[in-house]
Amino acid sequence: MTTAPLLAVTAHPGDFVWRAGGALALASQAGRRAVIACLSYGERGESARLWRAGKTLDEIKAARREEGEAAAAALGAEVRFFDAGDYPLPESDGLLQQLIDLYRELQPAAVLTHAPKDPYNVDHPTAGEIARRARILAQAPGVAGPGEVIGAPPVFCFEPHQSEVCDFKPNVLLDITAVWQRKVDAMNVMSAQGHLIEYYTDLGRRRGVQAKRNSGPNLGLPVDTYAEAYERVYPQVTNELD
Repeated sequence: MTTAPLLAVTAHPGDFVWRAGGALALASQAGRRAVIACLSYGERGESARLWRAGKTLDEIKAARREEGEAAAAALGAEVRFFDAGDYPLPESDGLLQQLIDLYRELQPAAVLTHAPKDPYNVDHPTAGEIARRARILAQAPGVAGPGEVIGAPPVFCFEPHQSEVCDFKPNVLLDITAVWQRKVDAMNVMSAQGHLIEYYTDLGRRRGVQAKRNSGPNLGLPVDTYAEAYERVYPQVTNELD
């Protein structure tokens, strides 16, 4: 098993909790670094409760940062905030370079990020595109940046909200039963979006049922299995089919 870091690139603080919290907690539990690159605080598009409470922009950013740090801690992960702004999340040369630098610093074993399509949130596809572009550029010796170029870490798109209308076709089901409580703890931190806890708890159960049905008799998944769904961007390379 690899000991290299797992990197998640997300648009907003809640994204890494709802969609990839289990994967991050599993990596941490295995002794690997789990690092989150959170491109914005979700201050404009995902903080309605705080706006209605009359909070200022700076207060909202501070509250979302605090939530994100607490949620990352519950998962055993590190989080780095880029404060690039949201709704819309702007693409910029500066942000892209920061991610290239992070890739080369971490040399990640795998990357988790947003899927290419999400009609419910304009920031999510943008964040995923920036993450995939930075991964390609970080491989090129002719692109400026610190340290060594990276290899070719696999990229997994985590499940968007209401995947049925996002053209999301999962081909990886990750058993997160062993760390499910840690994901629940992280979800409970996200008070600005507490209405999503029920949805993602139900989704974890449904993906768990699918994981059991697709695992065969040898994996031995428990009765109450929880799982997360992912879609690979690049082909799997292997010397054995099993």
